[in-house]
Amino acid sequence: MNFRNRRHYLIRLVSPTAAISALALVAACVSGQGERLSPVGSGGVWAPGVDRRGDTVSGLEVGHRLLAAGQYELAMDAFNRAALEEGLTAEVLSGLGSASLGLGRLGQAETLLRQAVDKEPQWPEALNNLGTVLLEQRKYAEAEQILRRAYALDNGQSDAIRDNLRLALENLDNTGHSVATGDQDKLVRKGGGVYRIETTP
Repeated sequence: MNFRNRRHYLIRLVSPTAAISALALVAACVSGQGERLSPVGSGGVWAPGVDRRGDTVSGLEVGHRLLAAGQYELAMDAFNRAALEEGLTAEVLSGLGSASLGLGRLGQAETLLRQAVDKEPQWPEALNNLGTVLLEQRKYAEAEQILRRAYALDNGQSDAIRDNLRLALENLDNTGHSVATGDQDKLVRKGGGVYRIETTP
């Protein structure tokens, strides 16, 4: 096979379309070097890079934000991460208990909130959340005592604690006519990790 036949043979192996595509790809790669991402048009969306100099957000803060958004499973993960960072503080335990309460894990929520109250017995929010769990479990007498303590420590400033105490007193007075809180009520998160039971229409 002479040189002329060899050249003709190589040309037949690479089609003109494939050759043009390869050249266009190489040109695109070369022209894109050193350019930054920019928005797609005036209202376009683009993902900025990560600022490694910025402050990190604690797992505790992330957990509280996720609780506010109703993302209880993710909040549990964030509070577990906070427990690794800060230890099992009363606030971490209360966050874990509140997330468990939101998930309907009442036994787990009660255990965690009792631990939080043991660590900080003068913290009205943790007492309120424990009282809410006890209300859900129909333990009205104990819920009333705990919510009364939370109300006194809070100086009656929290509407959520007052509403929970009122509900506990109503259920305690009418134990024969009590309404299952899980059937007609829902838990609503208020600021600072406080839950209030609201009757749904």
